[in-house]
Amino acid sequence: MKTKFIFVTGGVVSSLGKGLAAASLGALLENRGLNLSIQKLDPYINVDPGTMSPFQHGEVFVTDDGAETDLDLGHYERFLSISTRKVNNVTSGQIYNSVIQKERRGEYLGRTVQVIPHITDEIKSCILQAASGLDLLIVEIGGTVGDIESLPFLEAIRQFKTDAGKNNVLYVHLTLVPFIKAAGELKTKPTQHSVQKLREIGIQPDILLCRSEQELDPAIRHKIASFCNLPPDCVFTALDVDNVHKVPLVLHAQKLDEKVVELLNIWTRQPDLANWKALIEKIEHPRAYVTIGVVGKYVELVDAYKSLNEALFHGGIANTATVRLSYIDAEDLEKNSPETLLAGMDGILVPGGFGDRGTEGKIAAIHYAREKKVPFFGICLGMQLAVVEFARNVMGLEKAGSTEFDVNCPEPVISLMEEQKALLNKGATMRLGAYPCVLKKGTLAFSAYGEKEIEERHRHRYEFNTLYRKQFEAHGLIFSGYAPSETLMEVIELGDHPWFLACQFHPEFKSRPMSPHPLFKQFIDASLTYAAQNQWSEALERKRTATDGVSANPSDPLSSRHHCAGITHHFPYHTAAFYLSFLDF
Repeated sequence: MKTKFIFVTGGVVSSLGKGLAAASLGALLENRGLNLSIQKLDPYINVDPGTMSPFQHGEVFVTDDGAETDLDLGHYERFLSISTRKVNNVTSGQIYNSVIQKERRGEYLGRTVQVIPHITDEIKSCILQAASGLDLLIVEIGGTVGDIESLPFLEAIRQFKTDAGKNNVLYVHLTLVPFIKAAGELKTKPTQHSVQKLREIGIQPDILLCRSEQELDPAIRHKIASFCNLPPDCVFTALDVDNVHKVPLVLHAQKLDEKVVELLNIWTRQPDLANWKALIEKIEHPRAYVTIGVVGKYVELVDAYKSLNEALFHGGIANTATVRLSYIDAEDLEKNSPETLLAGMDGILVPGGFGDRGTEGKIAAIHYAREKKVPFFGICLGMQLAVVEFARNVMGLEKAGSTEFDVNCPEPVISLMEEQKALLNKGATMRLGAYPCVLKKGTLAFSAYGEKEIEERHRHRYEFNTLYRKQFEAHGLIFSGYAPSETLMEVIELGDHPWFLACQFHPEFKSRPMSPHPLFKQFIDASLTYAAQNQWSEALERKRTATDGVSANPSDPLSSRHHCAGITHHFPYHTAAFYLSFLDF
């Protein structure tokens, strides 16, 4: 059959959840057997988000083929079985750059280059490229209706209905229906104005997703339908949920996917959402909880670590546990002792980043984790700083550092990659995308993956200086993963630590709720074991003080057998049984 297209737009305000709505709709349609993908069209002029501050744009997501993209592509991959590519994220910068290069090469044969048709044709060409070989392509338009930057994209998708045929194109518009507490009612006017603006451009939405904290009753739906020129059964509630993984189930309960396949005239099977229901069951009925300290410098904006946060939660799902994240500003660790901020953490993670701000705080956190035997996970810069900490405090190289922060560093244990030294442009010039890695048998990394050869996504310019390799190994650092050529060290571990591992790549980009990444699964398992051991120690101390005549707190969950039983699955059976019997004496 001809490829079908669904265009998802948003109105009223940003951050309504277009990406999640598009991903959830995609998950439902994929479950019906359709071969599909999702594309994000971003209106900003940057060629890609690679040079943008995380405070401005949030996380930069990296694809297998080396594209630096919008974080919504992470939602797409986590909700679907697809792996996105460069064609799945298109920006105004890319479109204008391509058109200008064509003009410079004389491809327009002397014509005046204009927004219509040249810019819009380029946009449509990118859409068709991403749709090749698919049953369905879902296209999300960034920004909101009414933004100046979005106009060329909206004009392009308006034209698309004529180009592809009206039976092959569907417009889905996400809007806001706020609840005004003073009036005690839902207000439809923002939705009416948003749709009016969209219709002025020439696009009549076929389906409305109304973001609301309350279910829309039939009267509200009829009112919206009347003013927005579509049937009431095409108005759906995009209800606020306490867990984003519920969104596909909430939309399916309203028969959104059924309406979509009806309007597009597609034959599909009935969806099987058993895996989504099982996922929610695991999330809502954990057997234990664990607290992970994330030490970074973008902690004010949670979206700066979006994939990382999701991967940690996935690790919790794999262990039937709730993961609680505690964000710790690395600069605060430069002013306060690590014990003040890191006490109570069951695991410590230092993520990637750029620049020297906060690096000494991150090194202090790594030192604390290594000495206190707290499970530690370092990613990208986190691995590099783990190397620096080890060099300074174990090997005695007090001036060890990275040439990223000091080009004249006396002991450059981390240095600029050789192929990076001649580069001048910052955009899209790092080591990007998926590269192979060989794992050493008998290591944590090998036990996590269960295979010798893996492939992970990278985003970095600096690497471990292999001139120091033998010196590090002599002091006990284990290089458990490396590039096939052994010119790039990919994973490090400590043998005298319960769980201390750091990697140069970004494993968070490949983690999904249905298939948690093995390193995050193992890290959370180690953190649960650490937490349980500490809780047993506290419980035993409480028993001791109680027998000395001091009353234990009966309301403390740590003194409850029920709580202890909830975490025994993380211990070997004989160990757990011993502790339970001891607490019952």
